[in-house]
Amino acid sequence: MTTTSADGTAISYQEVGRGPGLVILHGAMQTGHSQIELARALSEDFTCYLPDRRGRGSSGPAGPGHGLQREVEDLAALIGATGAPYAAGVSSGAIITLRTLLVRPELRKAVVFEPPLFLDGSDPARCLPRLEREIAAGRTSAALVTGMKAARLGPPIFNLMPRALLELLTGMMLKSQGGTFADLAPTLRQDIQVVGEAAGDLTAYREVKAEVLLLGGSRSPAYLRSALSELERVLPRARRVEMKGLDHSATSNAAERGRPEQVADEIRRFLRDS
Repeated sequence: MTTTSADGTAISYQEVGRGPGLVILHGAMQTGHSQIELARALSEDFTCYLPDRRGRGSSGPAGPGHGLQREVEDLAALIGATGAPYAAGVSSGAIITLRTLLVRPELRKAVVFEPPLFLDGSDPARCLPRLEREIAAGRTSAALVTGMKAARLGPPIFNLMPRALLELLTGMMLKSQGGTFADLAPTLRQDIQVVGEAAGDLTAYREVKAEVLLLGGSRSPAYLRSALSELERVLPRARRVEMKGLDHSATSNAAERGRPEQVADEIRRFLRDS
């Protein structure tokens, strides 16, 4: 299925389940299929819509005007096409979901899973020139290392290892994952751009009217947990849940180290609670 965004870009999505509509928006290095097990776990209670964000899967290209505003327009178009009253965003998809709450007041509730909001003045987008050079040169492993370092998503040992070793290990991981993961590497630029645009002041979110579940894992990087804490102070109607023992991969399919059933339990509880 497809809908059309404000600039004419086609946004493709899957539909799973029955009941009130819930759009699940994926994060970096993912497509809509990356949360298919989460959608199936919710399918008895909700109709889940799983879009491929622009530049990925069956959706149209990112385009020269890509940025956070375009991504918000894409999500807003899908909400308009489906009439979904709920949305859930993962990582960079959570940033897009937060911004969309400011322009689509018909969204009654939203789940925000670990948005990578940089609140310390750092700018992850500073890595973009290097990342683009590495992608253009076909150095996919190097580009992934650059992106992971900028987004601070690697384990603690990540920053202690020599870069050459990191690139070697990343290349081995790419071979084991097959072509899809490597094909998504160029989309890192889009996610880092979104994260860079959203960094800094959160006061705009004081205007959000929807109820928001701030969801995260106890084993996720500290800056992601801090971002959720700051949002809890800013959002007028926020609830915070930290899932013990889980990390940033929690919403993903089980093969990607996710715990979709456990995440689904928290989402279901929040959306059902009146």
